[in-house]
Amino acid sequence: MDIKKELLKEHSKDQAEYIAAHIVTDKSKFKELMNLFLGDHYRTSQRAAWVVSKCHDNNPELIKPYLKEMIKNLGKGQHVAVKRNTLRILQDIEIPEPLWGITADVCFKVMESASEAIAVKVFGMTVLANICQHVPELKNELKLIIEDQMPYGSAGFQSRAKKVLKKL
Repeated sequence: MDIKKELLKEHSKDQAEYIAAHIVTDKSKFKELMNLFLGDHYRTSQRAAWVVSKCHDNNPELIKPYLKEMIKNLGKGQHVAVKRNTLRILQDIEIPEPLWGITADVCFKVMESASEAIAVKVFGMTVLANICQHVPELKNELKLIIEDQMPYGSAGFQSRAKKVLKKL
C-alpha cells in the first residue's frame, strides 16, 4: 500500500479506518505513516493525523517510540487536526516523566490561546490534569486558567472543565 497516495485519495472516516487496518500490525508501515504525520506537508500531515489516532486506538504500543517527536511537533503551528489527534492520544496514555515539562508547556500554551479550537483545548486540559497527578504544583495554574475560561467556554469545554476541576 502506498500510504501517502491513500491518504491524499480521500478524506473520510472509512478511508482512515481502511488505512489504519493495513498499518496497525506492521511497525515499518506505521513508521512510514509517522514520517508523513510529522512531516512538513500540510495536507498529508492533516490526513495522517486521523489514521495515527485510529492506529493508537487499535494498538497503543505503536505510539511509544514517537512520543517525544509528537510532543515537539505540537509546537510547530501544525494543522488543527494534528494538534487535536496528538492531544487526544496523549490524554489516554501515561506520559513518561522526562516529557512532562515539555508536554505541560505545550498544553498551557494551548489552553491560554484565544484562537485554539475547543477540542484541542479540551484534550490539552485533560493531558494537563493527568500531569498534575504527578506534579501537583501545576494544579493551581490549571485551575485558574479553567475557571477564567469557563464562563465563555462551549458546553463541551464546560463539561470537561467541571470533570477536570473535580479531579484536581
